[in-house]
Amino acid sequence: MPTHTKRVEAVERALALLDVFKQGRAMLTLTELAEATGFYKSTVLRLMGTLEHHGYVTRSAQGAYQLGVSVFHLGLLYKQSFDVEDIIRPTLHKLVEATNETAAYYVRVGDQRLCQYRVNSPRSARHHLEEGSFLSVDKGATGHVLLAFDKPKNLREADRQTREQGYYISLGERDPDVAAVAVPVLDEHGVAYGALSVSGLMSRYNEGRRYQALEHLQREAQALSKALRKHYLKARNETG
Repeated sequence: MPTHTKRVEAVERALALLDVFKQGRAMLTLTELAEATGFYKSTVLRLMGTLEHHGYVTRSAQGAYQLGVSVFHLGLLYKQSFDVEDIIRPTLHKLVEATNETAAYYVRVGDQRLCQYRVNSPRSARHHLEEGSFLSVDKGATGHVLLAFDKPKNLREADRQTREQGYYISLGERDPDVAAVAVPVLDEHGVAYGALSVSGLMSRYNEGRRYQALEHLQREAQALSKALRKHYLKARNETG
């Protein structure tokens, strides 16, 4: 489906109004918002009224707008959703110690996957990728896992198979010299927080070693799932 068919004009206009605050202005008048966006004042007034109702903006006694508490809550939740390094990185170190290969944690971002955390193999010849790198979600072991353990509607047959077996092994899909094994890290609904992987050069990361890595991955993913559920439950409770 073309990307433009998924866009909602009213939502885009409301987001454009919120984006004006990125310019560093704490408070903005109706006129300033209209000038910055090019919208009619009547349109701005209507959209800001909806945003105010849901707590994304507040209006002063003088009629100026400022960001509301809902924006703060979203920002806090966003920070906490990525503020899990102390939970995830020890898991990656355990996997590297057990397998002597590179371990990583990926999350899905739209049609891409983000290498959020990574601990490289101690070997000089290794699969290397920087943290913060984006890759396509439709290739590679973690990509297939993230697709299979997203919301279960409209899964492709291949994703269904991955979901049933609970892991994916890729052999040279993205890089012809690299093999990888990945498993999901799941929330209480069976949807992936992210995917754990162990990757290595195919010249030494043979079938036996891949399945040994899979055993370690499955064990660590189960423990990490529990730890992240506890973390996010605490975050939800703290933000009301």
